[in-house]
Amino acid sequence: MSDTDSFIDEVNEEVRRDRLFALLKRYGWIGALLVVLIVGGAAWSEFRKASARAEAEALGDGMLAGLAATTPEARVDALTGLATSNPTAQALVAMLTAAEAQRGGDIETAVEELNAVAINPDVDEIYRQIAGFKALTLQADTLDAMTRRQQFEALAVAGSPLRLLALEQLALIDVAEGETEAAIARYQDILQDAAVTSDLQQRALQVIVALGGTPDLENLPVTGN
Repeated sequence: MSDTDSFIDEVNEEVRRDRLFALLKRYGWIGALLVVLIVGGAAWSEFRKASARAEAEALGDGMLAGLAATTPEARVDALTGLATSNPTAQALVAMLTAAEAQRGGDIETAVEELNAVAINPDVDEIYRQIAGFKALTLQADTLDAMTRRQQFEALAVAGSPLRLLALEQLALIDVAEGETEAAIARYQDILQDAAVTSDLQQRALQVIVALGGTPDLENLPVTGN
């Protein structure tokens, strides 16, 4: 390589270096901002995880302490005072509160707690359905049969995880209203359903016989526990 070529290369290198420095001076703040955003985002993510973990631990401790109270009333008071920003955790606390209220004979409070879960759109559907189902069963003596029937029918649709239990409740309403044949037909549907559990199948058999019906025992599904 000649001295001239070497000189030209050095000049080109200097030009490129000057351009690079000029670009860094002009746009270097963008890179710095990106670094800050990345580092800040990671720190915020870790903070949120730590906060959520601390909240969950505090909630768990509070639930255990509340359930350790000596009376249902005291347990309800302790559980009611717990706060959480997580909808699912909030639903679980409400359902525990309802269970303790029911144990203490305060059905009204139990129903209020369960209905609050059932209508909360932020709670997973399965928890909403369980809460709504439980609230209905607690109102057998206070809510008119037509309203309970309509709401149990909504839970008895195909694909609902509580379908068979809702059908059983509808059959009980039929029995209470003297609709014996309708009740037997519902229990027979429960008996033959592939998703029926052994306990529910046994109850269906017993009630069909008690109502004077004859269970259809052909092709009964193999039941689980």
